[in-house]
Formats: sequence, C-alpha cells, structure tokens
Amino acid sequence: MIISLASLENLAIKLHKEKQEATKLKKKAEIRIKEFQSAERRSSSSLNSIEKKIESEREESSNVSAILARKTSQLESIERLIAIAQEKIRREKDGVEKAEQEIEFAEGSDEKQSAEARLRPLNDHVQDLLSEIKSRQKTAKNISDDVENYSNMQSKITSQIQKQTKSKPSLRETMITNRKSAKSFAGELEKQINAEESAKKSLDNVFSRLQKIAKRKPAAKKTASKRKPAAKKTAAKRKI
Repeated sequence: MIISLASLENLAIKLHKEKQEATKLKKKAEIRIKEFQSAERRSSSSLNSIEKKIESEREESSNVSAILARKTSQLESIERLIAIAQEKIRREKDGVEKAEQEIEFAEGSDEKQSAEARLRPLNDHVQDLLSEIKSRQKTAKNISDDVENYSNMQSKITSQIQKQTKSKPSLRETMITNRKSAKSFAGELEKQINAEESAKKSLDNVFSRLQKIAKRKPAAKKTASKRKPAAKKTAAKRKI
C-alpha cells in the first residue's frame, strides 16, 4: 500500500507538470496565432488599400490623359493657325514691297496714288496678322505650360501606380506566409489542448484513487483499535 501510494503521488506530480507544460505551450500557441492573424489582417488591409489606390489613380490617369490629349490638340491647332498667319504675312510683305517699288518708280501722280492706295490696306493687314500671331502665341504658351504640367502629372501618377503594383506581390506573399503560420500554430494549439485535457483526466483519476486510499486508512485504524481490546480479553481469560 505504501509503495502504491508513493507511486500514485509521483505520478500525480508528473501529470501536474505535464499539464502545466501543455497549458504553457497552449497559451504560447494562442499568442502566436493572434500575432500571425493580426499580421495577416494588416497585410490584407494594406493590399486592399493599395488596390483601391491603384484603381483611383488609374481613373485619375485616364482623366489626365483625356485633358492632356485635348490640350495637345488645341496646341497643335493654334500652331497651325500661327503658321498660316505667318505665311499670309510673307505674302502680304511681298505685296507691300511691290507697292513700295511702284511708288518709288511711279512716273505720274495717278500711278503713285494708286500704288499708295494698295499699300495702306496691305500694311494694315500685316499689322492685324502680327497682332493675331502675338495673341495666338500667348495662348499657345499658356497651353504649352498646361501640357507640360499635365505630362508631369501623368508621369508621376504612372510612377506611383508602377511602384504600388510592384509592392503587391510582397504584401500578398507576407499575407499568405502569415496565414500558413497561423494555420500551423492552430495545429500545435489543438495538440496542446488535447495534451492538457489528457493530463487533466489522468490527474483527476490519480486524485480519485488517492482519495479512496485516504478514506480506507481511517477504516483500517478503527478495525485495528477494535481488535486490540478483543486480544486483551482473550489473554486475560487464558491467565485465569
């Protein structure tokens, strides 16, 4: 009985340590699972945020491209009008030069007056064309500045989209890795829960057996105490 009791007590100590170790490892697994799940959520959130940002920037890029195309078309149209006006000035100046020569070499007043009459509208037309060119060149400069600004904007948006697109695989890989790690520790958690429950059941069984042994001890003492008076009476009778 003493050996059996000692064995049960040693077993109880061993099972208690096993239960403590399983509980410790279970809590550690729970913490690690929470860490990996939290990291996975962060990666997923960052990935979704990047997706939305890329979508928004692509929409912005489309709008900028449309404006840039319109501005470029306007600039090309104005440049064509300026070129046409410059060609007209060239022709009008030829007319001016011819009229001036006619005035210079006119043989009579009538011929001179006729040449002067042609020269005035030619000069007026040249001045009008010069004013038109100056105005269009100013407009072209403003539009050219707009084209440059929108081109830089488009380049910046494209660069941002490329940069964010390149970061997606890394985030996706991190998310998948954290998910796998959480799943792995979930298996470890289940293992430690089972170990903890098994140790607890075995420990409860040992405690139950120890309690039964403890209850039997007082009963054994009472039986022994009853036997002692009986033995004394028997001895007294023998002496008589």
